[in-house]
Amino acid sequence: MVRAAQAGAAKYFPELKTVLVNSDGGSTDTTREIVEKTLIDDFQPLLIQGGRDLFSKIVTPYYGIPGKGSAFRTVFEIARQLGVKACAVVDSDLRSITPEWIDLLLRPVLDGGFDFVNPYYLRHKYDGTITNSIVYPMTSALYGKRIRQPIGGDFGFSGRMAEFYLSKDVWDTDVARFGIDIWMTTTAVANSFRVCQSFLGAKIHAAKDPGSDLSAMLTQVVSSVFLLMEEYEDTWKKTSTSTPVPIFGFQFAVGLEPVNVNTDRMLQMFLTGIKELEEILVKILDPETFEMLSRCSASDPYHMDDELWARIIYDYAVAWRHKVMNRDHIMKTLTPLYLGKVVSLVIEMAHSNSAEVESRLESLCGVFEKLKPYLMDRWKQER
Repeated sequence: MVRAAQAGAAKYFPELKTVLVNSDGGSTDTTREIVEKTLIDDFQPLLIQGGRDLFSKIVTPYYGIPGKGSAFRTVFEIARQLGVKACAVVDSDLRSITPEWIDLLLRPVLDGGFDFVNPYYLRHKYDGTITNSIVYPMTSALYGKRIRQPIGGDFGFSGRMAEFYLSKDVWDTDVARFGIDIWMTTTAVANSFRVCQSFLGAKIHAAKDPGSDLSAMLTQVVSSVFLLMEEYEDTWKKTSTSTPVPIFGFQFAVGLEPVNVNTDRMLQMFLTGIKELEEILVKILDPETFEMLSRCSASDPYHMDDELWARIIYDYAVAWRHKVMNRDHIMKTLTPLYLGKVVSLVIEMAHSNSAEVESRLESLCGVFEKLKPYLMDRWKQER
């Protein structure tokens, strides 16, 4: 990671001062020592002339609530103190980063006048299922911007954007722990900053079976989406259609590591959840939605259509807003329903290529957009 950042800065921005920041949460795995010691001494194999003089590092612990958001706050603060023109942040578990990523995340800001750069990756069709089935359709339908990876984890932004983030009073909330990615994207879009995407190729990291170990992540991400819906209610209510967001970079096909999915296990978790949570689900879901869900669970062969799924997510947003019960309890019941939608998509896309998968997900976004009036009608109803 450090070498890629240094090489990218030396190759693409040789005339600019570059500072690499490691915002550390007290790790005990020698991360800080590795960052401090790692340096490219010989740029000749990379066909780069020079490259060391304008590159420096800041390795510092962050303070506040433990979490990625607090780490980013430290980066934002350093960016403000240094008066930077542009900044890029990248996930620490990446195995596919190249020097070109630095250029692709920073160039639109430096030369294009954009304030926020979202990543655009190619990922395995079974990777990123929370993004594919919830966050991308919701961001597109609510805020009218087709940003393919709203929680991608790797972003570019202007110094002006960093200052705006610091002005928001969220650093003692869940944003500081785990909601920073969707918060950054939504805050940029909802406040009319110029937003674009950059094609980064493959995102290869520690991918997981979408049916394993995801309840906490699902709760964190979707809760953040719902929280932002409350903050920017006036904005998304005025948005009726979605538009594409510019994509920079040369798009090419890449080989992707396989993601194994246990569909039998996921389907069983869905069916068991429907049965065990019935008394709670009737309080969360609209009666018609619940009836549709009941028919879905009995379908053979199994399939959950997009309209039902969009209604479920919108019903959960309304239930969360009106606090029909403890919000944590509401969100925990979403997991089996989410698995039900994911297993339906997995079965449906088993033999689809990447272009067909993308087309299928665009169709899902269209259904969320079409049913937005349903959300707005239910949102304003008092419980």
